[in-house]
Amino acid sequence: MTTRFFRIFGLVLVAGSVLAAQQGSLSGPVAGFIYDSPGRALRPIQGVPGASLIGDPINLGLDLSAAYVSPRQDSAFVVSADGVLHFFRLTSAGPVETSLSGISFIPQRVVFSPSGTAAALFALGKVQVFHGLPGAPALAGTVNLPAAGGLQPSSAPGNRSRQRAPMAADFAISDDGVYLLSVSGGSVRLLSVNGENRSLVPAGAGALVAFAPGGHDVAVIDPAAGLLLIRDSTGAAAPQTIAQPDDSLASAAGIGFSQDRSKLYVASASAQGVVSFDLAANSRSMIACDCTPTTLMPMGSLFRLNEFGSAPLWLLDAGAAVPRIVFVPAPTN
Repeated sequence: MTTRFFRIFGLVLVAGSVLAAQQGSLSGPVAGFIYDSPGRALRPIQGVPGASLIGDPINLGLDLSAAYVSPRQDSAFVVSADGVLHFFRLTSAGPVETSLSGISFIPQRVVFSPSGTAAALFALGKVQVFHGLPGAPALAGTVNLPAAGGLQPSSAPGNRSRQRAPMAADFAISDDGVYLLSVSGGSVRLLSVNGENRSLVPAGAGALVAFAPGGHDVAVIDPAAGLLLIRDSTGAAAPQTIAQPDDSLASAAGIGFSQDRSKLYVASASAQGVVSFDLAANSRSMIACDCTPTTLMPMGSLFRLNEFGSAPLWLLDAGAAVPRIVFVPAPTN
């Protein structure tokens, strides 16, 4: 009874701070940010893990058609309703727009590096890479995607000329903004802004990839090979099998490293939770969720497991003494 009382009391305190805040205010604890697609706005997640609420929309002065938030929750690329790309720093004093130079297209998708220091902006058949985020964003280069990867032709009858955007987890970019991973042509390919293009390991349809923070170690989930770790992908690139194929990996919705690179997290739909792999101890454990994960998106010390909507938002609190999954109630407005 006492535990339940304090949980309710904590939520009441958070609710009070949210109601007291003016629209667009980032005051008080902010666990992260989420794009509200129906509301065409960016919203803060106010409070601490386990006692959070979705806050009022942040006033960017724009109606949004898309928004992509950095893993550090300190910046965001947004596309306004009139089709213009903007870059905002998200500070405690409020959002601050920073100009971008060198943009030659409006991206169909933006993928950040693990620490949010670089980002890959996708269009048909190519990627523009920006580094120096968030303080000094600069164009690092343009990479042409392999013909069979990235943006791929649709196989639907009568729509063979249509293109699809890459999934969040079948493409990755390193924190230095130099190297990219692409699942295409039956393999995981290592690309670079300097023109490099080589195969790392075979990989079939549905493979997922991730860079480790601050380096070039790579994790790969392949339905046929299981979970692989590739140390020094830009050098020796020797693959190591971490886990054999199983149902939890076959239904993986996302993959990511912990910030200290000691663990790998796999969001699994069939397992209804997150599988944690301790790379030093060579062990695995399950973090259960009353949900079916659809993604694994870094959000500060957290990982987001689903998209904003009418249902609760589920978060992996990887920074807790004992990692846990908590929820944020769906907004009522």
